[in-house]
Amino acid sequence: MNAPLTLFIGDREIPAYTRDLSNRGVYFYLDLIDGNLVENEFEFMVDLPPEITLSSCCSIRCRGRLVRKESTLKNLTGIAAEILDYSILRDALVVTG
Repeated sequence: MNAPLTLFIGDREIPAYTRDLSNRGVYFYLDLIDGNLVENEFEFMVDLPPEITLSSCCSIRCRGRLVRKESTLKNLTGIAAEILDYSILRDALVVTG
């Protein structure tokens, strides 16, 4: 699944995109330089389009833990992370998991 993802590192918002996403983990890509900023635990938000949710757009705010980093041939960093907890944000409705 390819969905936009935003990392929150300090006061920075770093764009990325998912390769795989489940309720327990995520694998995403970001620029090689920004990959150095991802350490231990971090927060991110995934924006899911209606094609994925089969209803309206929603965003999922997550707290993750780094599992591994990989450099790719396309000057990207691949990040595998465990999802520690999340909140689903949909039209001012928040559902936590």
